[in-house]
Amino acid sequence: MLGKYILVFLISMVPLVELRGALPYAAYLGLPVIPSYIVAVIGNMLPVPVIYLFARKVLEWGKDKPYIGKFFTFCLEKGEKAGRKLQAKAGRGLFLALLLFVGIPIPGTGAWTGTLGASMLGLGFRKSTAAVMLGVLLAGVIMLSAATGVFRIIGI
Repeated sequence: MLGKYILVFLISMVPLVELRGALPYAAYLGLPVIPSYIVAVIGNMLPVPVIYLFARKVLEWGKDKPYIGKFFTFCLEKGEKAGRKLQAKAGRGLFLALLLFVGIPIPGTGAWTGTLGASMLGLGFRKSTAAVMLGVLLAGVIMLSAATGVFRIIGI
């Protein structure tokens, strides 16, 4: 059973998949809901400080390197685009916008992209980490609800 939780933890750390893929997988494995949720949230949040503090520097460094340059440029552009889009729509409500950006589970809007966008916007470390954490918690509730059939039960 520990091996299954470790797999859920690792899946939740993978960019683009994150908690959105880890929780349905945990439900598929038949793991208990609350421990799966906690493990996936921790796994999804673990990279956030590293992304905020170092990702932009690493991406800037590698954008002109052979083999990795195209991917690093793609990541930079995606982060900058997400940040600009968030700021344009949110204005002063950037915290709430970041929370919802991360919390609504659609592809490309997870903790990785949200944190990168927040760091590119210069949103403070504590503020962006708090918004991303709340967004991850929201996304987890939505994904668990979908994975465990709550939406089917209530008719959505």
